[in-house]
Amino acid sequence: MGLLDESLWSGMVYSDGWREANGGVRDVVEPATGAKLGTVGVANATDVATAAAGAAKAQRAWAATPFQERAAILRRAGDIVMANLDELHWWIIREAGSVPAKAGLETHVTAQELYEAATLPSQPRGSLLQSEQPRLSFARKVPVGVVGVIAPFNVAMILGIRSVAPALALGNAVVFKPDPRTAVSGGVSFARIFEEAGLPPGVLHVLPGGADAGEALVADPHVRVISFTGSTAAGRKVGELGARHLKRVHLELGGNSAIIVLDDVDVERAASAGAFGSFLHQGQICMTTGRHLVHEKVADQYIELLSAKAAALPVGDPAREQVALGPIIDAAQRDKIHQLVTSSVEGGATLTAGGTFEGLFYRPTVLTNVQKDTPAYANEVFGPVAPVMRFSTVEEAAELAAATEYGLSLGIMTRDPLKGLALADLIPTGIVHINDQTVSDEAQIPFGGVGDSGTGSRFGGSTANIDAFTETQWVTMRSEIPPYPF
Repeated sequence: MGLLDESLWSGMVYSDGWREANGGVRDVVEPATGAKLGTVGVANATDVATAAAGAAKAQRAWAATPFQERAAILRRAGDIVMANLDELHWWIIREAGSVPAKAGLETHVTAQELYEAATLPSQPRGSLLQSEQPRLSFARKVPVGVVGVIAPFNVAMILGIRSVAPALALGNAVVFKPDPRTAVSGGVSFARIFEEAGLPPGVLHVLPGGADAGEALVADPHVRVISFTGSTAAGRKVGELGARHLKRVHLELGGNSAIIVLDDVDVERAASAGAFGSFLHQGQICMTTGRHLVHEKVADQYIELLSAKAAALPVGDPAREQVALGPIIDAAQRDKIHQLVTSSVEGGATLTAGGTFEGLFYRPTVLTNVQKDTPAYANEVFGPVAPVMRFSTVEEAAELAAATEYGLSLGIMTRDPLKGLALADLIPTGIVHINDQTVSDEAQIPFGGVGDSGTGSRFGGSTANIDAFTETQWVTMRSEIPPYPF
């Protein structure tokens, strides 16, 4: 029996063991073919309330578990990922429409997130403080209790595990709501991995569900911290609801990230990097290169190369063909992409590649002659679309790159890295890559954006993770009770 054998979880949610969901069931559908891959349970508000109460109860014993035991469970979870790569890859490819290379990257980072989280339980968790009084005064980091995690479909394993793993490692219980569209690769897999790793029952709950389940999770009184990854529009609602309940909310949201191509670059390599940044996983990544800002001296060559690459990239079913792009996740997202492309062309942009689709397979698309208000340039497309705008000076490039409400990732192509870093200083962003495209992630680095891209670097790296999933508590100790005047 495999790790994800359907007989273990069919029609179920994971909440103190596998059980039927109050919200019914949902088919797991392969976007490339429309085939049914399985059935998962769908959680509703009742399921969330039950899970949160159970998590609060189980968390006390989990937090008291010796740190070596918590670390060992996280390490075993990482080993289980590495021992089941073929099965995990099959589900990522079939359920999310990912090409095999993207599936491999996803499991690699997932395992590394688990191994990095395993180092957290033994990290120093406090500091001695000076005091005017004759007492020992110190600050210590303590678990928040129950953490609610909400993750999207696009890179489901990574975007879930980067919150679930450190939250668990630091002694919290977790109620996790994955996107129902990737409920197996991004949800059931977590339950099974931690079940096999020996995580005590009730510490992790996995509840695929819709907006009603997410709203219940944010509002539940047992849940003290929310870690949300998703669109900016949904993130605003989560942040507003969390604030009403005085919750700490970590938001990793959308982006419209830019690549700036200066006139001293190897244009062939720059265009290759730009194509990868825009077309990887059909552009369904928050860090996707959404704007190509290219110096006018090399713009024609860059556009020609980028368009040729787009035209040559094979698009199809990644489970059955060797392709560069798989399907868009569903028809609603495909239609949104196409509407942005067609309205951009109607507004005066020039289509030099793509702009067509068959079923859910959207061709990689290049647009030129775009303006600041061109829909596919001004908005996050979340699809394989590369709008190109020319600039004449470094100052203009900085102004164009900064002229967005988002601030997630930035790529700058130049033969002078220090010049690139000085340019980056002029552009608000959470991530900067000099001589690389905008999409990158590693388990040990702090990750996050500014502006409409979220609330800063709240994921990755020991400092960010400890701050995100603990509370700072002040403690004093005296040898005896002091006298008071009343």
